[in-house]
Amino acid sequence: MGELTHFDSKGDAHMVDVSGKSETARIAIASGSIRMKPDTLEIVKSGKGKKGDVLGVSRIAGIMAAKRTSELIPLCHPIFLASVSVEFEFGEERLVCTAQAETVGRTGVEMEALIAVSVSLLTVYDMCKAVDRGMKIGEISLLEKRGGTSGDWHA
Repeated sequence: MGELTHFDSKGDAHMVDVSGKSETARIAIASGSIRMKPDTLEIVKSGKGKKGDVLGVSRIAGIMAAKRTSELIPLCHPIFLASVSVEFEFGEERLVCTAQAETVGRTGVEMEALIAVSVSLLTVYDMCKAVDRGMKIGEISLLEKRGGTSGDWHA
């Protein structure tokens, strides 16, 4: 089992020193879903909700959130994001969100992809809660990461 890298030898939390790492291309892909009533899903599909285009607004919210990850997660490094994409796919009584974050740097973008998914799904909830307060957000997970010293990883 590996060690937790955000703690020093005394057990105090600290930001990981990445100054000795090489800059490499790094990619992370995460996904999650929000379950809702079929009628709510139809509103989202139509793009005609009372608050407007649910998916368009949620996509922008996820991208904006990815860019601010280091402000939300205390020990994350602020990084330059080369690209962030947020996509949606309709399933049976659920909407699946997948986000991909990319950078060339000394640390990975897993948290940025996970934050993008989380905030995108929370935005869907916010925009649809007037018609369906029982929506359930879940299954948020990292699907894949590429690059860095630890190499590639796939769920």
